[in-house]
Amino acid sequence: MKILRTPDSQFEGLVDWPFEPRYTTIEADDGTPIRIHHVEMGPPDGEPILLMHGNPSWSYLHRKMIAPLAATGRRVIAVDLVGCGRSDKPAARSDYTLARHYDWMSKWLEAMQLKHITLYCQDWGGTIGLYLVSRYPERFDRVAISNSGLPLGEGANWFLAIWTFAMRFATVYPWFMMRSSSKYAFSKSAMQAFRAPFPSRAYESALVKFPLLIAVQKNNPGAPLNREAWARLQTFDKPFLTLFGDLDPVARGLDRYMQKRVPGAKGQDHARLPGVGHFVQEEVPEILVERLTRFLKQGRQPEPLAP
Repeated sequence: MKILRTPDSQFEGLVDWPFEPRYTTIEADDGTPIRIHHVEMGPPDGEPILLMHGNPSWSYLHRKMIAPLAATGRRVIAVDLVGCGRSDKPAARSDYTLARHYDWMSKWLEAMQLKHITLYCQDWGGTIGLYLVSRYPERFDRVAISNSGLPLGEGANWFLAIWTFAMRFATVYPWFMMRSSSKYAFSKSAMQAFRAPFPSRAYESALVKFPLLIAVQKNNPGAPLNREAWARLQTFDKPFLTLFGDLDPVARGLDRYMQKRVPGAKGQDHARLPGVGHFVQEEVPEILVERLTRFLKQGRQPEPLAP
């Protein structure tokens, strides 16, 4: 497997991004070492809040949430999915499968040795994050999710159908998503930062392949994996919260689906955020922080840090 690694110079001078890179190396199924990037803030022995982004973004999407969440006394970790941000990028589109994404991030989670996790996830971070919860429920204390789900091969809505078709024939490129799924206007500096990890189209294989991996059709090879994961999620009784944008065209209705099927969702303060589109972290980060801070009080409480 050929690996591309974005030059460090691409990340110099990004607005609102003071974080030092941290790396964990895992081994892919063919033996290729893959370096996965994350940033973090807060006490190293604090209980973790894990932030997982979607497509076509990276951990920069959480820049306005990291410090306020760390102020709760937690260790806040924002990770880049493989193929995104400062994480390594397998070069060929054929390198990316749903099973591999699940495997890569499972190995990263194990290597990080995280436990008592509060997960906040969105878009592909939600799909992969839910799989991790299903596989390692003992590691997670609570889950909050925005504009995402775990498809079971039951068909696509109109937006996903068009988006998948466009990516299959490469008639548009991933940055169209940021304009088409929200009324929010991304600033020029923010868009430069989101595009920084991808200095040419050669680095965008993951971004282009992601839509084709969404298991919305029965014959998608990822659908059986998701069905197995759902069988386990339907026993997850720890706090589970949905915070969806009411203008999001991507995962519309999946919040209600999860609320009915995940035991831990019962009685939670779920929300459809008015006037908010797909990239909730960019549009209303202060609302997310406020709701997540309240959510931290649900379920198990952390033990005091040692003096």
